[in-house]
Amino acid sequence: MNILYLENHAVLAAQVCQQFLSAHTVRVVPTLAAARDALGAANYDLLIVDYDLDDGKGDELVRACRILHPSLKIIAGSAHEAGNSALVKAGASAVCGKMEFDRIAEVIASLVDCPHQR
Repeated sequence: MNILYLENHAVLAAQVCQQFLSAHTVRVVPTLAAARDALGAANYDLLIVDYDLDDGKGDELVRACRILHPSLKIIAGSAHEAGNSALVKAGASAVCGKMEFDRIAEVIASLVDCPHQR
């Protein structure tokens, strides 16, 4: 699976990729601007989005993706419930909070197995 992972903490992103996403092709970007560029330049099967970013909030990208890439699976990946709630309200397909990344494979599988979800 080709995954775009929007996370501004490089050490955390590297750990998540190594421990939980190694079976996938993952591109990590740290900003909303970089994520927009990446989405315009390649096709992704899945987007994992943090909420609190250096150049804004992740729900901005989720809302834009729902318009430009309506079938893209999106996982909210904030450390805070309020952030995950905002991402879901904006259109994220599922939630896997930062403290629950050991469940990310299960969450990804649930999205792939349920194509009727956003």
